[in-house]
Amino acid sequence: MFSVSGCFSETYVEARAKFCSAAAESGGALRSWLNPKAHGPNGEMLYLDTARFGAADAENMLVLIAGTHGVEGHCGSGAVISWLRSGGPSKLPPGTGALLIHAINPYGFAWTRRVTEDNVDLNRNFVDHDKGYPRNDGYLAIAEAVLPKDWNEASAAETDRVFAAYAQEHGAFGLQSAISGGQYTHPDGIFFGGNSPGWSNRTVRAIARTELSQARRVAIIDFHTGLGPFGHGELICAVSPAARSFARAKAWYGDEMTSPESGTSTSAVVVGVMTDAFPQELPDAEVTPVALEYGTYAVPEVLNAVRADNWLHHRGELRSAQARALKADMKERFFPAGDKWREMVWARADQTIGWALNGMTGG
Repeated sequence: MFSVSGCFSETYVEARAKFCSAAAESGGALRSWLNPKAHGPNGEMLYLDTARFGAADAENMLVLIAGTHGVEGHCGSGAVISWLRSGGPSKLPPGTGALLIHAINPYGFAWTRRVTEDNVDLNRNFVDHDKGYPRNDGYLAIAEAVLPKDWNEASAAETDRVFAAYAQEHGAFGLQSAISGGQYTHPDGIFFGGNSPGWSNRTVRAIARTELSQARRVAIIDFHTGLGPFGHGELICAVSPAARSFARAKAWYGDEMTSPESGTSTSAVVVGVMTDAFPQELPDAEVTPVALEYGTYAVPEVLNAVRADNWLHHRGELRSAQARALKADMKERFFPAGDKWREMVWARADQTIGWALNGMTGG
């Protein structure tokens, strides 16, 4: 019997070693992509790694993705490694393969950040950059409070005042949407979607074309943390309720599935999510994506940690005692310490993977 807690890692370097080892031991075909634009906090090279299982022409492909929001890779990596160590590859149904994408945003994973090396939220980067960007007037109204000049009690009080005034007018969820819905106007802000496709964007598209072009059905589970009750894994379908993939996901996951556009999710409506790349790159396949979002702490605490990390990298001192404290808080908000949360993560992941495989194969 494997140790669930032992499948999780405290650093990107540890996670990568565990993933590559577990994938190789399970008979996976490993490939690695070096990020040429970034390095880790100790100068280490940063890689996106994949492991593929099953026949090259498998009709059905399960895709598990860790680290879209870098720091959340602690969770996704642990879940994927748990799947490997529990014998997941050997239990795949006939005609079904799997593709594991580990540390899709290795910079964010290594630096305990949500964003990429370009300060881009990868889950807002998959828009058509040749067209006009979506507006977010709410963010414009609070941008200075999001990134204050200093990080101290006085700036915190002023930010609280601005946020409270906005929430009074637009509601608490309106404030959350203004902050987290995505913005394309402030490159030094949070939830910035970028002004061009980033390295992770381009790389995952190439991976999809290379590894999944022969599949007829593709089930995607993208691991996230930071929203919802502690340890609960919410299945979020971020596609339009009018889309065929939404109906498929609903058939697979039933009432467990939520929808931002339908108002049933803890997530605000966002644009440019990473999983949009797969139906775009695989137009002949039935692609059914969901995000598996695990709750950690209250939303204001999580957002404050994100703001603090953003301030630190733009206006703080990365080698300071303050930086160490802010980084520790950031990690805890997205990857709570202790075995209980990790065991809850794997239990829900195992359940969700089973639903996806049954749905995709008609089992």
